[in-house]
Amino acid sequence: MRDLLPGIVVVEVAGEDDWAGVLLPEEAAGLSPRAVDGRRREYTAGRVCARRALGQVGIHGQPVVTGPSRAPVWPPGVTGSITHTKGYCAVAVGRVPDVRAVGIDAERRTVLPANIVAAICLPEEIAWCAERPDEPWWPALHFSAKETVFKMWSPIMGTWLDFHEARLTVDPLGNTFVAEILPEKLAESPGAPASFRGRFAVEPDLIRTAGYVEW
Repeated sequence: MRDLLPGIVVVEVAGEDDWAGVLLPEEAAGLSPRAVDGRRREYTAGRVCARRALGQVGIHGQPVVTGPSRAPVWPPGVTGSITHTKGYCAVAVGRVPDVRAVGIDAERRTVLPANIVAAICLPEEIAWCAERPDEPWWPALHFSAKETVFKMWSPIMGTWLDFHEARLTVDPLGNTFVAEILPEKLAESPGAPASFRGRFAVEPDLIRTAGYVEW
């Protein structure tokens, strides 16, 4: 994720030992006792990386607890984002005076079923992806980018943003995207940003997206 974000955002990517790291008691409380091993490892890697990232902005030993919406709760003065998919976990953190919100997401490069694509993409986005039949993973990029947009929207607005409430424009050559919030959503969300920008990287088996909002 380091290649997708500016220097004012601290990025940590999980190493081999982080998946079996130690959770602080407050963090462990946010993990269901019934969690399967894979979920436990992902959650642990995310919290270990989050605390390491916080240490780089001067906050040491602070747990990153789980809020009512299951999202991480960052210490005052900090905003951040966690993502994990099979075999990959990353965290991005920024100081609030520098960064208003940050979002990151990683997904395996895969071909999504048609019903999932319809749930994620607007008709015009589906049409755009259909123009690229030799690269059938573009809907997965749309999913990842919209997850990143939601992670930027949520700390600013404190409300839900549906997949169909943002229209994505992708620049495949520049590896960037713009998400425009639809007018109906903006009408009910006073003060909301009208658009969000981000960058992406597509690797043989992984799609990564990231964005941030300045004050």
